[in-house]
Amino acid sequence: MMNDGYENLLRILEGYGSVAVAFSGGVDSTLLLHAAREALGDDVLAVTARSCSFPARELEEAKAFCAEREIRHFVTDSEELDIEGFSSNPPDRCYLCKTELFEKIGDIARRENMAHVAEGSNADDEGDYRPGLRAVAEQGVKSPLREAGLTKGDIREISARLGLPTADKQSFACLSSRFVYGETITEEKLARVDKAEQLLLDLGFTQVRVRIHGEAGEQARIEIAPNEFARLIVDETRERVVREFTSIGFTYVSLDLAGYRTGSMNATL
Repeated sequence: MMNDGYENLLRILEGYGSVAVAFSGGVDSTLLLHAAREALGDDVLAVTARSCSFPARELEEAKAFCAEREIRHFVTDSEELDIEGFSSNPPDRCYLCKTELFEKIGDIARRENMAHVAEGSNADDEGDYRPGLRAVAEQGVKSPLREAGLTKGDIREISARLGLPTADKQSFACLSSRFVYGETITEEKLARVDKAEQLLLDLGFTQVRVRIHGEAGEQARIEIAPNEFARLIVDETRERVVREFTSIGFTYVSLDLAGYRTGSMNATL
């Protein structure tokens, strides 16, 4: 039997009439887009933002998902580094980014006669520091997963039951979230983080973050699940990680013994 929250989600979406979904291809937005398609048929479209903080692999997965399901898909350029104040990485960085993003999605929604814009925050996001939710409120964007009371665990469970490819996908946040607040974000540093995380994914680690420290971005702090620590410190793997991290520009490479957790940079606020 499907989770009652999913049935509630479908009812919420049906009430929209039509919707443009902010679609990153992640766990949350994939379920949201699938449900919107089920609830509204052709009266739904997906919009994905392309920028240097969004890995190319994620964009290609988003394109493939929409193509396979014949969902109209728009890709819009949303370069955060061009937003005034963004590159200095203030605590409200996410607010600046989401404001611009939802304005662009709103423009597409109006042009395509979509009644609403929806995004994929869930019930768990209520308890963390999420300045992007202020932009959601100000722009009048809908948050149906939160409205339906669905947690990340619920979303993964429902996604598995539906056979969605993202049910076990690692949680992803834009690469800018890897920076200490107040330390400058640059395209070169973002590319360094992207390459470092791709290496760890290629090595088979399931949930990874490479946090970047130092104004020159010379320090890499690896977060992985504690049950995968032993795999990383095997000499052959450890030496390859250090060698390749050094080759892409890191001077120091460390493993965070607390392990992977969301919002770890918020500890500095």
